[in-house]
Amino acid sequence: MNRRLRAIPLLALLAFAGTSVAETLLIERVQEEARAAMPARGMTMAQVEARFGAPTERLDPRGGQKRQWPTINRWSYPAFTVYFEKTRVVDAVANKTDPQEIGPKPPIR
Repeated sequence: MNRRLRAIPLLALLAFAGTSVAETLLIERVQEEARAAMPARGMTMAQVEARFGAPTERLDPRGGQKRQWPTINRWSYPAFTVYFEKTRVVDAVANKTDPQEIGPKPPIR
């Protein structure tokens, strides 16, 4: 019994030592940034530009070849990229902050 009591502080010390050098996982960073200010779904292009300023880059539109495929416009900001269906926000996605950051694997095509 005395040996068990001596082992408890050692185990506690090892547990604290392991948590002191923790990394931030990609999913944790994305959840934190989701709380940050990003355009909300349904905002217009004019509302996004008025609130967040001019984008650093306006990427080429995609789609629109058929009526079923609406044109998707993308605006790139330093912290996020905004996707528009015609003139309305469909989604806003956080950009990678670290070039060595490992995200999900791309889909198999």
